[in-house]
Amino acid sequence: MNNEALRQLSLYHYEACPYCQRVRHELKRMNREVELRDIHRDRGRREELLEGGGMTQVPCLRIEKDGGKVEWMYESMDIIAYLRQNST
Repeated sequence: MNNEALRQLSLYHYEACPYCQRVRHELKRMNREVELRDIHRDRGRREELLEGGGMTQVPCLRIEKDGGKVEWMYESMDIIAYLRQNST
């Protein structure tokens, strides 16, 4: 995953969520930085998540693809698998 692609990823989370911690730990292990959007500290982020992804479940990875298409990925293990598959 190149730096340009990294700028197109955002992780909706909150600090105490164990599934979010799993994803953040993997990001750290991979030495990857993505924008973290805490839905408890910023209520606007929660509304973005609900409006864009259709639910407020976290973690959720917002993936903005070429052409502006946005995908919302839920489930920590799916997010980790996606990050690993797209890490080269």
